[in-house]
Amino acid sequence: MQEKYMVNDALSGVKSELTFYQNTIAECQNPELRNTIIQIRNSCEQSQYELFKLAQQKGYYTPAQMAQPQEVQAVRSQLQ
Repeated sequence: MQEKYMVNDALSGVKSELTFYQNTIAECQNPELRNTIIQIRNSCEQSQYELFKLAQQKGYYTPAQMAQPQEVQAVRSQLQ
């Protein structure tokens, strides 16, 4: 398997993990367990970001174009 596909597959898997952690945190009643899962999620997010930077650096991933300031302001206005 080519490195590009392995990196993109790993990114996809980590994104699924992050969704799982977030859902678990939202439903967790035990404060100690919740804090532990938050720490695990934070570590997972850091790993995801490092993998994302690697993919971007190697040209395996091209993010969407950045929004223009007026577009960001329009969304902010809608959400407030």
